[in-house]
Amino acid sequence: MTRRLGRLARTLSHLRASQLWGQLWHAVDARIRPVEPSGTPPELWRDGALEFLPGPAHARLEPGLRLRLIRRQVTFDEGIDWDFADEGPLFAYHLHQCDWLRQPQLAPERRAAFVLDWIEGHREGTGWDPHPTSLRLLSWSKLWLTPGALPLGSSDRERFARSLASQAETLSRNLELRLGANHLFSNLLSVVFAGLLFDGPAADAWLARSRAFEAELDEQIGPDGAHYERSPMYHALLLENVLDLLQLARARRARAPGSLVFSLERAAARMLGALAIWTHPDGEIALLGDAAFEIAHPPELLLAYAERLGVEPRAPETAGLLKEAGFARLAAGPFTLIASVGGPAPPHQPGHAHCDALAFELSVGRERVVTDTGVAEYIPGALRDVARATRSHATIEVGGREQAELWSAHRVGGRPRVELVQVDPERRVEATCAGWATPRSVHRRVFRVTPDVVELRDALEGQLRPARLCLPLAPGVEVRLETGPRAQLRLASGRDLAVDLPVSARWRVERTPYFPTFGAHQERACLVGESDLLAVGEWRFRLPTS
Repeated sequence: MTRRLGRLARTLSHLRASQLWGQLWHAVDARIRPVEPSGTPPELWRDGALEFLPGPAHARLEPGLRLRLIRRQVTFDEGIDWDFADEGPLFAYHLHQCDWLRQPQLAPERRAAFVLDWIEGHREGTGWDPHPTSLRLLSWSKLWLTPGALPLGSSDRERFARSLASQAETLSRNLELRLGANHLFSNLLSVVFAGLLFDGPAADAWLARSRAFEAELDEQIGPDGAHYERSPMYHALLLENVLDLLQLARARRARAPGSLVFSLERAAARMLGALAIWTHPDGEIALLGDAAFEIAHPPELLLAYAERLGVEPRAPETAGLLKEAGFARLAAGPFTLIASVGGPAPPHQPGHAHCDALAFELSVGRERVVTDTGVAEYIPGALRDVARATRSHATIEVGGREQAELWSAHRVGGRPRVELVQVDPERRVEATCAGWATPRSVHRRVFRVTPDVVELRDALEGQLRPARLCLPLAPGVEVRLETGPRAQLRLASGRDLAVDLPVSARWRVERTPYFPTFGAHQERACLVGESDLLAVGEWRFRLPTS
């Protein structure tokens, strides 16, 4: 009991006052009651003809009412059961976010029927929670603005407009202040989107939220362009929505607040620059923190969308470095290394953080060699714990303790002290990490990348402790351990890579989990080294000389 109370106190100590009050209110009464805008009903703008990206790859409806979301499949009998909860809260949220309605292969008339069915059949419940409401508002609004995507007769248009207005009003009154971060960002963005999509006094009130949204935009998107939750996946999701709002704000420039378009253009340009730091040569994001494939669109599609809107990427001030977020991209010759050199963030809401300080991913050409673990699900339990654990990342577990005090699905109590020490742009980075439970043992790691070799130097300073060194590899990479110690890696392409391993550790190969997408569970090889008292360890990754 004392331990749990201490953990709770360490968690709560970082929360903002608005979050504490929000959590208390949520504990007393979490039910959302849909409300209608007061006064004159707002009028839905009907003159738009915009072009948005389709729904994400994971969300699609197949023949026979078979719905695939986050790699889970549910077949409904006669119609969509909007109260369905058997696959957990994340599936339910994606059901109600309605991204699956934006798949282009879905017939427009069928899409409209599903929208009207939701309006009629889901008057209360999960779909009215603020987060799915935010994303459904965007999904339905983007369909409305896409010519031919949502055919509705006159009476159905009125029902649709009333429902959208009710969702916007309900959301505006139930912002997720208790959570903040990407949830609050999406809440405010969607309310402002509705304020631009409608006309009338209620819409004016929604649009007035743009001041709060711009404040969140400034806080959550740092000077380096990275979203402060340090997740490449969430960063990409929010970037798409920033571009969506920008497109509508330009189309309704006479209605848009004066600074909104400029703020969105500036943020989108910086976010594109940051996304490039998180992108491997294979065109996909790094899987650091809570990140998985198929949820957000690949960087290439987001870049093309931005180019169509005339937005060009703005690179961070220091090449290859997201200084505020704590990430570095080192590239030379065939090697690309993406390193995490920051801790759980932001302090008041690090729910998507993993124990990945000083971890890295490595590509050779377009092939991934060292990979992070990804994320399988958000349900508290073994899979969630494994995905976030120190030993699931290419870093060092000190003294058998986690870098951070992770608990439940999204909670963090004690946090590590992580510092970026020195940077030679795109070539060398040095950083340190002192775990929350081992503060007198400081892990120092130096990354160095040249056209011929990737070098890492690890040192444990202060109090020496046993250490577990982990090198999780991409699926398909074959490993052969040799004396030296050394490992020979055979990549999926048939290419060979030699790895000189720290001599102070006893090495073996384990099979460990890999979650590249939600709901997917693969196994891959992981090099594991055990050291009784690690002082210094050096790694070298080299291609054979011809």
